[in-house]
Amino acid sequence: MSVILQVREQKVTAEEIVPLLANYQLLPQLLREMIIDQAIAPFVCTPEEAEKACQAFYLQQRLTTETERQAWLRRRGMTPEQVRKLVTRALRLEKFKQATWETQIDAYFHRRKPQLDRVIYSVIHAKDSGIAQELYFRLQAGEQSFAELAPKYSIGQEARTKGIVGPVELGKLHPTLAKLLTVTQPGQLLPPTPIDQWFVILRLEKILPAELNDVTRWQLRHELFLKWLGQQVAELNPMNNSQKDGNLLPM
Repeated sequence: MSVILQVREQKVTAEEIVPLLANYQLLPQLLREMIIDQAIAPFVCTPEEAEKACQAFYLQQRLTTETERQAWLRRRGMTPEQVRKLVTRALRLEKFKQATWETQIDAYFHRRKPQLDRVIYSVIHAKDSGIAQELYFRLQAGEQSFAELAPKYSIGQEARTKGIVGPVELGKLHPTLAKLLTVTQPGQLLPPTPIDQWFVILRLEKILPAELNDVTRWQLRHELFLKWLGQQVAELNPMNNSQKDGNLLPM
């Protein structure tokens, strides 16, 4: 068996490489990158696009002089050509996403919009129902505000933000919390509601409807791409296939 890799005294053969990648949970990542390379193969960048992408990359790394760039490359054992391949790969991937899913974005946005809308809300998490009810009565009577009560009584992260949370997408919230916010009018105070182990006092402050702008289009294209990529990896993962065949490789 031919040795294809050696790390100190350990030698790895071609037959051992797949189980080894699986042991380190690197096999799905390898498959993802290979699938991406195959998908973007037909897409190219012009010299102008490549140069612009490289300049943007160096600026992102805060490398403004040639001396700084060369030192950065030496520290990472990279060449300018490797950086060029890295940044143009990302650009080609974006071209692939646009060519594949751009025509689906409008319809996908309308399906996703209820989860993409953002909200700002005030909240207090309490573990004791009696305390939660007392805090609710104080808020309802106007005796004290969320800003006064949350830092002292709330157990959630909002204790550090005077009870305010957001803007945050509805799709990223607990399903029960998101549902309450979608049927609530701004300014409406909701009585303590049990959610998991908490009693939650809630007031919607503002709704920020999602807009189909360039940023949202990029986000939705990326979502569709990740779904597609996950399906591709699941179909091609040799570990999955081997299990189906009853030939279990070591994990």
